[in-house]
Amino acid sequence: MMWTLSGFADEADENSDGQVAATQRAEFKHIDLRNVDGHNISELPLDKAEAIRKKLDAAGLSCTMFGSPIGKIDITEDFAIDEQKLRHLAELRKIFDCDKVRVFSYFNKEEKPMAEWEAEAMRRLRALRDLAGELDLFLYSENEREIFGDRIEQVCTIAELRDGIGPFRMIFDFDNFNQSDEDVWEAWEKLRNATDGFHLKDSKRDKTHVPMGTGDTHAKRILEDAVANQWAGHVAMEPHLMHSAAVMATGPGGKANEAFADMSGEDMYVAAAGYVKDLLTGVGASWN
Repeated sequence: MMWTLSGFADEADENSDGQVAATQRAEFKHIDLRNVDGHNISELPLDKAEAIRKKLDAAGLSCTMFGSPIGKIDITEDFAIDEQKLRHLAELRKIFDCDKVRVFSYFNKEEKPMAEWEAEAMRRLRALRDLAGELDLFLYSENEREIFGDRIEQVCTIAELRDGIGPFRMIFDFDNFNQSDEDVWEAWEKLRNATDGFHLKDSKRDKTHVPMGTGDTHAKRILEDAVANQWAGHVAMEPHLMHSAAVMATGPGGKANEAFADMSGEDMYVAAAGYVKDLLTGVGASWN
């Protein structure tokens, strides 16, 4: 089964030219656009998007997912903020020919009761799912620290919105489960049949980010199991080995890796890609 291998190249460079160069050096054919040329993808002006699309075309690259921050606001904040971002991404879909959108599942900064948090987060996710269907977009919900969707059982609840063919999908992030002190293998066992994408980000038990396949997240074992079960889908490298501006904008947990501190962002990205490709080759995955 063929996997689509992409990456968050804003960890290599803030600008589109640098992101293109890093993606080419990494020998990837695809890119997940998140922060580029001074804008988050959810707010990227259409004229700038047109210019970036031309650069991607000239380099033989394609955008495979929008790394949006939708859902990374509190359950008390105006939901219209996220609806507007999704509508804007629908306009960008026409430019980049990309219909996949990464989303999250809401903070609870005022510490409202769990039942209230869950109800409001799920209400918003259902509304986003329905809007995505109207806009011909596919949402990919990522497990993340401190949102509803932090603990395994919460992610399983969110996965109930997924039917496998509709506009709601699920991303499995190895490192984020580890940062939340969850058993990553247990998470995989419960989410194996509801996983549509992977974020290739790894860490040790002490929360230090490390190259993919060298951490304590059972990454090799999980990916081997995915191959054995003929899994196919979107996989995106998100190294987090350096706390670049792009990484800091995500509100990251964990520690940067001192071994990469003296590298340029581009060199770090290329080195991280080498580990990713070695890992995928080792588990028997095929990718484009």
